[in-house]
Amino acid sequence: MANGTWVSKFILVGFSGLADLQLLLFVLFALLYAATLVGNALIVTMVGADRRLHTPMYFFLGALSISETCYTFAILLPMLGGLVGASRTMSRAGCAVQMYVFIGLACNNCFLLAGMGYDRYLAICHPLRYPILMSHLVCAWLVAMALLSGLLISMGQTLFIFSLPFCGPNTIHHFFCDLLPVTRLACTDTSLHEAVTFALSLLVIALPFGLIVLSYLYILGTILRIPSVAGRRKAFSTCASHLTVVVLHFGCASAMYLRPAMDDDSERDQLIAVSYTVVTPLLNPVVYTLRNREVQMALRRVLGRNVGP
Repeated sequence: MANGTWVSKFILVGFSGLADLQLLLFVLFALLYAATLVGNALIVTMVGADRRLHTPMYFFLGALSISETCYTFAILLPMLGGLVGASRTMSRAGCAVQMYVFIGLACNNCFLLAGMGYDRYLAICHPLRYPILMSHLVCAWLVAMALLSGLLISMGQTLFIFSLPFCGPNTIHHFFCDLLPVTRLACTDTSLHEAVTFALSLLVIALPFGLIVLSYLYILGTILRIPSVAGRRKAFSTCASHLTVVVLHFGCASAMYLRPAMDDDSERDQLIAVSYTVVTPLLNPVVYTLRNREVQMALRRVLGRNVGP
């Protein structure tokens, strides 16, 4: 028992406290999940099918949609099963895998959004050199590095947490194997692990967000130097969707992971977690569809092609 393998399974409490609302929650989350899958699938289909969208910005958007589809798959399917009476028990290995996928893709999303900000900076501040600076090879390299960095960070963090001794209790007051709820079940002092989690969260959230803010400061300076109002509006419109998604994504992530370690409220944490695992992945394709004229036109072309004679 000294090797820390006392607990072999975890029990995810999830929304069991809302016993009377389990069916309603299942229907609501299932509809949101289906809408997320359809929305992201449409984005990927449009980017792949419409040659007008074969640009770096939409290449990043397609990669983000694929990442979020996998991200929600790892979190929401087990949660939906728990809502309809399936077992809420998850093996230690299963919990580790879910945490690894969640952290890896969440980090990947942060890095992809930073890459999209860099792309907008080059497109607006260096338009003549943009085709060279943001070539297809550079885009592929940035996307690959975002994914690889996320998976490496996730591997280190997951191994670090599951090296802790878990000897009971084994009840996770959450609907998935999130970082702090699992860490706090360890039967040893976890202050170091919580400090490392906070430091990594600060790195993964604050660094990409800081680079995005820096990119938009340069972008703003360039836009303000454009003489015509129409030109300024057109330049800013290419950034509006990305800015909206950045605020949603980093706002939810910061509220969850960049707060005092002692500020522990499982019900509030679950509500915030729902926002970034259910709502934000749905809002991303909605924002890009509603606020981006090129995507709207591509959607009409793709749908017209499929339903036409």
